[in-house]
Amino acid sequence: MESNEQAPWGRVDETGTVYVREESGERVVGQYPDGTAEEALAYFERKFVELAGQVTLLEQRAKRGAPANDIAKAVSSLTATVTGANAVGNLAALQERLAALGGAVSELTEKQSEEAKAAVAAALAERTALVVEAETLAAADPAKAQWKQVTATLDDIFARWQKHQQDGPRLPKNESNDLWKRFRAARSTIDQHRKAFFAELDSTHKDARTRKQDLVARAEALVPKGVDGIPGYRALLDEWKLAGRAGKKIDDALWAKFKTAGDALYSAKSEVDAQDNVEFEANLALKLALLDEAEPLLGATDRVKAKETLLSIQRRWDEIGKVPRDKVKPIEDRLRKVEAVVRKLDEDHWQRSNPEKQARSEGLASQLHAAIAKLERELEDAKKSGNAKKIAEAEEALNARKIWLDALGS
Repeated sequence: MESNEQAPWGRVDETGTVYVREESGERVVGQYPDGTAEEALAYFERKFVELAGQVTLLEQRAKRGAPANDIAKAVSSLTATVTGANAVGNLAALQERLAALGGAVSELTEKQSEEAKAAVAAALAERTALVVEAETLAAADPAKAQWKQVTATLDDIFARWQKHQQDGPRLPKNESNDLWKRFRAARSTIDQHRKAFFAELDSTHKDARTRKQDLVARAEALVPKGVDGIPGYRALLDEWKLAGRAGKKIDDALWAKFKTAGDALYSAKSEVDAQDNVEFEANLALKLALLDEAEPLLGATDRVKAKETLLSIQRRWDEIGKVPRDKVKPIEDRLRKVEAVVRKLDEDHWQRSNPEKQARSEGLASQLHAAIAKLERELEDAKKSGNAKKIAEAEEALNARKIWLDALGS
C-alpha cells in the first residue's frame, strides 16, 4: 500500500490508517489494511456519501412539511452520527446543514401548529354543522313528519358524524363532548317523537279496526234483507269512509269482507232489476212511439198547436212509467230537445208581442228617423259647400243610423 496518499478531506498512511481532515486537525476514522490507498479512501468516502444522503433526505422531508417533532428527533440523531463519524468528507458542512435544519424546526413547528389549529377549527365547524342538522330535524313538528324519511336522514347524519370522527383531526375533549351531548340529545328527541307518533298511530289503528269490524258485522247482518238492505248498506259505507285507517293489511282484509256483503246485496238487486226490466222494456216501446210523435215538433211554427200536442205527449209519457235504467237518459234527452223547441216558440212570441219592448222599439225608431232626416240635410249642405271632410262625416253617420234602423225592423 502506498503511504501518505492525499485527498482534499482525508489521507491514508503506509499502515493503511485513514484520516479525515477537520478544522481542528486530522482524525483517524479507521484502517483498510487489505487494499490500496485509493480503495481505503473510497470506502470511507462512501460512508460520507451515505451520511450526506441522509441529510439531504431529511431536508426534503422538512420541505414537504413532515411533522416538526419527527424532524427534530432525526436532526438530533443524525447530528450525533455525523459528529465523530468514521467517514471522509466535509463533515463540517453536513453539521452546518443539520444545524440549519435544527433552526428551521421551530419555524416548522409554529407553522404546523397554526395549520393544526386551523384544521381543528374547521373540523369543529363541520361537526357543529352536523349537530345543527340533527337539532333542526328534532325541532320539526312531529305531527307533520314523514318518519321513514326522517329516520333515513338521521342515519345519514350519524354516518357522516362517524366518518368525520374517524378521518378528521382529533378535537379538544371538552368541545367534542359538548357536541356529542347535543347530537345525542337531538337523536333522543327524534326517537321519543317517533315512538310517540307510532304509539298514537297504533291506538288510532286499533280504534279504526274496532269500528270497521263492527261495520262488517252490521253489513253482513243486512245480507238476508236483500234489496231492502241496500239503503242501510249505503249508510254503512258512509260510516266506513269516516272510520279512519287500521293499517293496510287489516284494512284490506276487513274491506274484502265488507265488500262481499255489499256484493251480495247488489246481486239481489240485479236480479230484481232484471225482472223489472222485462216490464220496463214494454214501457220503453211505448215511450219510443211517443218520441216518434213528438219529434216532428222540432220543425213546428204554430206555437199554440205545438204546445197542445206536447202537453198531450207529456201526460201520456208520465202515465207509462219506468223504463230500463240504461235507457232513461237517451230517451229523456230526446224529449228535452222537443220541449226546448216548443218553449222557444213561446218565448219568441212573447218577445215579439211584448208591449213594453214594442214601445221602446218604436221610440228608438222615431229617434232614428229624425236623426236620419237631420243628417240628410247636413249632407246636402256639405255637398253644396264642397267640404269633403264634412261630406264624409255626414255619410258615415247617416249609414250608421240606417243600419240601426234596419236592425229594428222599421
